[in-house]
Amino acid sequence: MTPSLYLGAARSMKAGSNAFSLQLPVHHLVTHGVVMGMTGSGKTGLVTVVVEEALRARVPVLVVDVKGDLPNLLLSFPSFGAEAFLPWVQNDAQVTSEAARIALAQQLAALRRDGLSAWSIREDMLASFRTTTSIRVVTPGATAGEMLHVLSSLERRSSRWDTDVESARAALSAAVSLLLRLLGRDPDPAKSREHVLLSVLAEHRLLAGSSAELGALLHDLAAPPLTHIGALEMDEFMPKRQRKELAAALNTLLASPTFASWRQGLTLDIAEWMKDDRPTTPVTIVSVAHLDDEERALVLGVLLEEVLSWVRALPGSQRLRALVVFDEVYGFLPPHPNNPPTKRPLVALMKQARAFGVGVLVATQNPMDLDYRALSNAGLWCIGRLQTDADRARVVESIAGTEGGGGRDAASELTHVLKRLAPRWFLVRNAHMPEESLLVQPRWTMSYMRGPMTRWEIQQARRLAQPALA
Repeated sequence: MTPSLYLGAARSMKAGSNAFSLQLPVHHLVTHGVVMGMTGSGKTGLVTVVVEEALRARVPVLVVDVKGDLPNLLLSFPSFGAEAFLPWVQNDAQVTSEAARIALAQQLAALRRDGLSAWSIREDMLASFRTTTSIRVVTPGATAGEMLHVLSSLERRSSRWDTDVESARAALSAAVSLLLRLLGRDPDPAKSREHVLLSVLAEHRLLAGSSAELGALLHDLAAPPLTHIGALEMDEFMPKRQRKELAAALNTLLASPTFASWRQGLTLDIAEWMKDDRPTTPVTIVSVAHLDDEERALVLGVLLEEVLSWVRALPGSQRLRALVVFDEVYGFLPPHPNNPPTKRPLVALMKQARAFGVGVLVATQNPMDLDYRALSNAGLWCIGRLQTDADRARVVESIAGTEGGGGRDAASELTHVLKRLAPRWFLVRNAHMPEESLLVQPRWTMSYMRGPMTRWEIQQARRLAQPALA
């Protein structure tokens, strides 16, 4: 039997139609999905439901979390009891006594029990989800979750240099681009002499079986192990004075205490994170809510290049073997001519990942400034309440002309429906079922949706959850 994702309740857009349980076949996510909705529309709740259902279907998930909401998956309490809520109400300003704290925890537990029971989610299902899922939160540059060595493809040699040089080279290129952006230099792999030189020096070490730590690259800049770069002698390609300036800039960065936090922690190894041969199904949440906009773009650019390299090394598949979720893609997938480090790998994933059985789900509350040519590769669209007429027109323009869209008449009907959507309702168009669109109300999440989590709250949630996740 084909596994399915229990997303909630659905009904046809036809007046008087009856509601039914929406069981989305897992393989429908192979052709990617888009979720849109303004603040308060229920977008994050729907994304969380999709992640929970993918994990229940034994599909590994990688989540990019920009706003801090998705670490709420750590709060997937295994029962309807109030005890699990106690740590999360003790800092509530309205709680003035222990009795009030217990009462509030009981109130939240009862609300959760009633909400989940209404969607036929039993306590044993909560316990099963908790024991069959392993949740990892990664926080680059911070100790709230597991730290991440962002330059690990440069400084920690991968076995891919022995088996798949092409994908190893792509990951190295992304790491060198990040390094040069941090130095304020040209990161373009095709045009930057600094990029070419550092990549050639690093690859020389990596192919020889050693790592390419920054200290070693400083030595190679001063005393190059190669005589030529391309057809030019080393000093013609980059004179010694310029190499010395580059080395000095690298040394300043290397000596920075702030930069040290980017060079410790987990190795950026997507294949290891997404292994599906373990007793529990893994979900890795890379949370960058604590970073500024530039840092987010740099870190996520390297992450997504690694994801793309991993995907391209997989054998072809028509089943969903993994899901990549990007919650709040606004600013990371803009239209031409904007080109942040995240755009190239995101566009490539939307075009190519389906052939390898990897689905991509992107979500945003700001649909205007997105590259819809990339999003046109998505087969599943879930549209919630949108803030402006311009937002609605932009979305309708994109989906009304798709297969089964129905042309101009359908566009008018879609606009009318989108204007009348209530919170936590979505208009869903599925390319696998082009005959009609559906109105969908997502089920309650099994995870307690506390809202954006601070670094301290992530630490606390990991500490409380760790015994069950070990």
